[in-house]
Amino acid sequence: MITNYIKLEIMKKLFSIFLIALFVFAGAQESKETANRFFYELTFKPKKDSAKLDKIITILDITPKKSIYQDYTIPAQDSIIKVAVDEMEKTKSWKDITKLIKMPKFSYKIIKTYPEMKEKYVDRVSMNLFGYDDDIKFNWNILSEKEKVGEYNTQKATTEFGGRKWIAWFSTDIPFQDGPYKFYGLPGLIVKIEDSEKNYSWKLSGNKKIENYEEMSNSDKINAKYGVPQTVTPTTKDKFEKAYASFKQDPMAEFRQKITPEMMNMKMPGSDITIGEMAKKQEKMAKDFFNANDNPIEKEQASEKKKK
Repeated sequence: MITNYIKLEIMKKLFSIFLIALFVFAGAQESKETANRFFYELTFKPKKDSAKLDKIITILDITPKKSIYQDYTIPAQDSIIKVAVDEMEKTKSWKDITKLIKMPKFSYKIIKTYPEMKEKYVDRVSMNLFGYDDDIKFNWNILSEKEKVGEYNTQKATTEFGGRKWIAWFSTDIPFQDGPYKFYGLPGLIVKIEDSEKNYSWKLSGNKKIENYEEMSNSDKINAKYGVPQTVTPTTKDKFEKAYASFKQDPMAEFRQKITPEMMNMKMPGSDITIGEMAKKQEKMAKDFFNANDNPIEKEQASEKKKK
């Protein structure tokens, strides 16, 4: 009885640290309403000195009050994560779910509130979820050129943002003045957008209506259950970037504050792997994630960071 209690308490503590796998970063208030989900295929060049391209699916969920943009990798595996966690809770044993799922390429969310189109950038620094307002105004040049993109009739527009020149194709057939990532402000949904050097290219690949839409995924709810904060703490862009830079340097700093040296040699419940060994794996995963992309969407922002 006592052994089971100790196991349960250890599981709770470990879940709050390991379950997020450093990348399940979404967090939001629960809401139930109808949403339009637009799927964008993002083709991008993660390493600036390499010609190799990567490809993922991202989503733009549009509700009456706001839109939420994010990498779709984790939400797409929601049911797999839930089944794995349910099994761990039932057996009170650890299962490395990172072997079952793919990790996302991007961990942030971009939230635009309607009708003001105020943008908020949301991401997690270790266990803490932060958000800062990002005041962006796009100066679009709408051209007369038109083109069929997939099933949509679109019109061309250009702008400059983040040190890159962007070419967009928007459709007035879809009555949302929004788009993937931070882009918005054209008289219709952005169906396709890419920079002039084709480092980043989004193309609408599908859409569906979601009844009783909830921002919180199963992963969010599981994290909340095990003490991972889901409330967004307001901050400034400068403070966030400094905190994120420190996190990248030592992604397990907060972990070491929570786990004693004695616990590091303990086995994960129901596993032959020690907590210390799992921590090393998580640290490597985090560093691989941070080092995978040195070609940010916003080049200008990256240059400013280097100067600091």
